[in-house]
Amino acid sequence: MALTLRTLDHDELGPFQRMVDNAFLSDAREEFLERWRGLFEPERHHAVFDGDELIGGGGIQTRDLTLPGSGPQPVAAVTSVAVKPGHRRRGVLTRVMTAQLHGMHEGPQEAFAALWASEAGIYGRFGYGMASEFTRLSVPRGAAFRPGVSTGDVRVREVLADEAMLFMKEVYDRIRPGRTGWLSRSDANWLHQFADEERDRDGLTAYRYVLHPQGYAVYRVKHDWPERGPRNELHVRELVAETDEAFAALYRYLLDVDQVGELKFFTASDDPLVHLLADPRLALRMRSDSLWVRIVDVDRALPLRRYLSDVDTVLDVDDSFCPWNGGRWRLTVKGGEASVRRSDEAPDVAVDIQALGAAFLGGTRLSTLARGQLVRELTPGALNPLSHAFSGDREPHCPEVF
Repeated sequence: MALTLRTLDHDELGPFQRMVDNAFLSDAREEFLERWRGLFEPERHHAVFDGDELIGGGGIQTRDLTLPGSGPQPVAAVTSVAVKPGHRRRGVLTRVMTAQLHGMHEGPQEAFAALWASEAGIYGRFGYGMASEFTRLSVPRGAAFRPGVSTGDVRVREVLADEAMLFMKEVYDRIRPGRTGWLSRSDANWLHQFADEERDRDGLTAYRYVLHPQGYAVYRVKHDWPERGPRNELHVRELVAETDEAFAALYRYLLDVDQVGELKFFTASDDPLVHLLADPRLALRMRSDSLWVRIVDVDRALPLRRYLSDVDTVLDVDDSFCPWNGGRWRLTVKGGEASVRRSDEAPDVAVDIQALGAAFLGGTRLSTLARGQLVRELTPGALNPLSHAFSGDREPHCPEVF
């Protein structure tokens, strides 16, 4: 039977979510549906049907994402991309990706999309580039700071969720415009990110909330109490601080919690904790991919962010999946602001669309991507200035999976 694709109706959240649960080998839980309903935009969810059976699909959350220098900009936050077991390798995912990207181009809607990849080998063929990473950080309890680190003299205290949440939202929204990779959060997003029923905890405790006048931290505990005494793991969910001193004070509090053996945190790849410690080797770090970015329209996306230095370069873009991006574009940056227009001049740099997505948040150098054979310098000396212009002041980081 021929496959069909369409957007969903409000009353189709249940079948869609059951398909997603099935694809990710999870038990379907009807009680989760109301939580998902606040995030569900049916007109932005595409589903593929084999007859009457929903066999795959993917959705978009309409959100903002902070870009280098320019602050929050509209992003298509791609989510819930799945294909039901038994229906793979039938072109289902390709149909969903085509519908999403072509729809944004024809809208026009957002100029770029972003996602977390369940498997890192999937999305490169659709033009997504690995634009940011996170660090799995592990530090023993009580790890000392080096002399001279200031944590201030204000009190850090634990409070209940109701007291913490309003303060957390205010702090997050104040900081977000300057943190590349951070997403806007609606009330439904906050509810989803900090859901704390028993089934959300994966064997850990309920969330505990730590407040500082200029920041907050949220953590759970994984119990481990062997014969020689407690070696519990403290799992940080989020740590947000407006000042460097507040950042150090919150970390100091977490590192000194009694009955803990190890602090663990999926944090930013440039988290400065290692530079606060007297012994940097105590911080074990392992990096992995986080946000993957797809440039939907080169001429609309590249001017959205600011650039570190001026440059005037003709790019030869290769994009077989979204052919409207292919060809030569002149990128001109003056005072950090970019303009992009079609060009018939000789190209200076040849670039795969995947590389533009990877470099878009400023955390992946085009010069590095050239060594990975996604970028080629055609005019001697053109690549390094372009690579520098795309760099950001800090590493991009997305503190939530969506």
